[in-house]
Amino acid sequence: MDNLWISALASADRARLEPHLHEKPFAQGQMLYDAGEEVDEVWFPLNGVVSLMTVLPEDRMIETAAIGREGLVGVTCGPMNGRASARAIAQIEGSAACCPADVFSDALAKSEAMRTALSKFTEGLFAQVQQTAACNAQHRLDERLARWLLTLHDRADADRFDLTQSDIAGMLGVRRATVSEVGSELEGKGLIRRGRGWVEVLDRRALEGASCGCYSAMQGVMRDLGIPHP
Repeated sequence: MDNLWISALASADRARLEPHLHEKPFAQGQMLYDAGEEVDEVWFPLNGVVSLMTVLPEDRMIETAAIGREGLVGVTCGPMNGRASARAIAQIEGSAACCPADVFSDALAKSEAMRTALSKFTEGLFAQVQQTAACNAQHRLDERLARWLLTLHDRADADRFDLTQSDIAGMLGVRRATVSEVGSELEGKGLIRRGRGWVEVLDRRALEGASCGCYSAMQGVMRDLGIPHP
């Protein structure tokens, strides 16, 4: 499976990166890098999902963005070789094509088209972070959970994915018991099915209807920016 961001580049730009790419797997829950760390690699997911987490006091955290094979991880810290402002954690296991940060920085310096592609992606990512923050502050948990599951479903390449109640609670910044209660509501409506350590999307269209408007708003932003749909 290809990374869509790399695939959309012109052949000359892909040639700047491809000799330096090496595939690395990541396990669910694996931290790719932590907030404050120097980022020395850029990750281009081939499958799986990586969550960007904002770290709160007492090592609590909440997800502010999700990235799959439509994008890249490791350039949200500003200039290359800068320090990360968020923690990157694998939400669903997968693999990524990785490139040394200095190689990617050199490729950007040589290609305006690549800089434009990166700018569009980071603009879309920033919009996702803003929309997620507003959603977490204003919308009901059932709407937020539906929106989050849709975002994950887009990038998971499967209807069923491994997730515990604790995983979901950590992503949404709420108590596990609350997630269980709201998950039961969605399951009772036939939108999802849950088991020990997994969730399955049963009715995608109905789940979109149960979500707040934040999901469709973000899809619109991605379309307007020309970001490939995962």
